[in-house]
Amino acid sequence: MGLKENAPTMNQRIDTLDTVRGFALMGILLVNIVALLYAQTPEIGSVDHWLFQFFNFFVESRFFEIFSFLFGVGFYIFISRAKEKGANSTVLFIRRLIALLALGFVHKMFHPGEALFIYAIFGFILLPFYRLKARTNLIIGLLLSIAVCATGFKPLLVLPLFILGLAVGQYGVFQDIPRFLPVIKKVQGVTLVLSLLGLYVQYQLTPADPSMAGANLVVDETISEETLQQLMNYTISLTSTGLVMAAFYTATLIRVLQNKTAQTILSPLTSYGRMALTNYVGQTVLIVGGSYLFDWFGNLGYLQTTLICLGIYVVQMVFSALWLAVFRMGPLEWVWRLFTYMKITPIQK
Repeated sequence: MGLKENAPTMNQRIDTLDTVRGFALMGILLVNIVALLYAQTPEIGSVDHWLFQFFNFFVESRFFEIFSFLFGVGFYIFISRAKEKGANSTVLFIRRLIALLALGFVHKMFHPGEALFIYAIFGFILLPFYRLKARTNLIIGLLLSIAVCATGFKPLLVLPLFILGLAVGQYGVFQDIPRFLPVIKKVQGVTLVLSLLGLYVQYQLTPADPSMAGANLVVDETISEETLQQLMNYTISLTSTGLVMAAFYTATLIRVLQNKTAQTILSPLTSYGRMALTNYVGQTVLIVGGSYLFDWFGNLGYLQTTLICLGIYVVQMVFSALWLAVFRMGPLEWVWRLFTYMKITPIQK
């Protein structure tokens, strides 16, 4: 089946989009907590070391990409819905970005590696791309992604992923998944092969010293030029493999969600993703608050941080489900909407 630009009705909430977003949020927490709590570098052969390796090969630089891609999809849906209602979509989205920029600025004080501030900045650059055709955006997004992967500088992936998400939104993939299943299956198959190849290359290039790889990358002035080049090659492989694995994860989850039983089982993830902004900031509040109460800073290993993540998942998923049973959107989502539209909308169902 060939891809054709689609213009579906935008009236319904897209559950699959929320579920994938919730899935991405889970992976982001596993990476962020390590940096936030200054997790101890694991000893080789320990349980912490095996978890560290698992994160490097299956989590690090995988879920941030999914979250960024979904922002692009959400951008298209937001603009399209605003246009359907006859509103000035550009003005609304600029207000939305300014509010996100302000929230990201405050959040950055407690979480230096946070993404909202960067998202808001790149969001302004994304606006002109809405006028381009889906195929053009798809090509630009792919070419920019390849170029950024060649540098290994992950933050620059935000813009090409935004553009790819915009292109997918223009095609209407999430709005009409059954129609695009043949394409999604092909993407899943191709990215599976590329992921296996990428994992092999990443494995070959992984430094023996855990402090020199992944989220805990530490570089000082005593490192030789040869070692720096090896680290650069590893970072490029990590970023490139992460990108194709993110695509594989997304395509696989979309296919799983075509099953009604899977939808029911994963429904807590849907609520979790529907309140993504509240839960993303809430993760930082819980981690930083807990670290001051229980002296976590620099005193925990990977097993302990992972167990904390599991606890946060349970707390936030239960909270999200209970909240959305009464209210239409999360608390921070409501505040974001307030600043976007400059009017108070009812939050209670």
